[in-house]
Amino acid sequence: MRLVVVGAAGRMGRMLIKAIAEAEGCRLVGAIAKKGSDALGHDAGQLAGTGLLDVKVTDDPLPVFAKADGVLDFTTPAATTAFAALAAQARIVHVIGTTGLQDQDFTKLEAAARHARIVQSGNMSLGVNLLAGLVRKVAATLSDDFDIEILEMHHRMKVDAPSGTALLLGEAAAQGRKISLKDRSVRTRDGHTGVRNPGDIGFATLRGGTVVGEHTVMFAGLGERLELSHRAEDRSIFARGAVKAALWAFDKKPGYYGMDDVLGLENL
Repeated sequence: MRLVVVGAAGRMGRMLIKAIAEAEGCRLVGAIAKKGSDALGHDAGQLAGTGLLDVKVTDDPLPVFAKADGVLDFTTPAATTAFAALAAQARIVHVIGTTGLQDQDFTKLEAAARHARIVQSGNMSLGVNLLAGLVRKVAATLSDDFDIEILEMHHRMKVDAPSGTALLLGEAAAQGRKISLKDRSVRTRDGHTGVRNPGDIGFATLRGGTVVGEHTVMFAGLGERLELSHRAEDRSIFARGAVKAALWAFDKKPGYYGMDDVLGLENL
């Protein structure tokens, strides 16, 4: 499978390049960086520390997408929606690990999925997506007597909050309870807030240091508490998951998919 990495000059971009180089069944055919990047013109393999791959970093995605089977994208919402439109034109796979996406962005991605095979998730790791399945199951099993709170911590450089993974877990909990996360999520608490509303899903965000990612979903009942947690120790887990998603989507029909589909967890 011929793969392209966008945002190739960034930390995740380099990890994606390395993951492709180490994986079977795929090879890197393109690497895209933003205009003005110091990485432009450099070999993508040398940039990622894998040795020469004979793929130069460029800022022009059109000719690169035209010769590719798929693109791996951990960039920004604005860039991702633009790349999705190009992926739709090229009718290729678009794996999206970008966080901070808003409703208007999802609308554009759903439109692109009429022609592209889009796999989008707030987190590409096997462990997190298994955790989401467990959260959905527990939320469906326990009544509103158990309050749901989601705690997440990331490094000091992360710019969006709550994290895409926290929102992924919140959506899983809301699905289990058959409620709308948009209507029942509580993102901040400050001052005299009054008592907690039954059925709300709360979020708490911590930032500091170099933490890759830690997430805990708490089900707090009367006299007991159940906690489900995941701790990411290396960002390479996200890159490997993205490559796995691309290979899975290679022979699928155009559509909008998630990691549940990739990992066969939709019935958990």
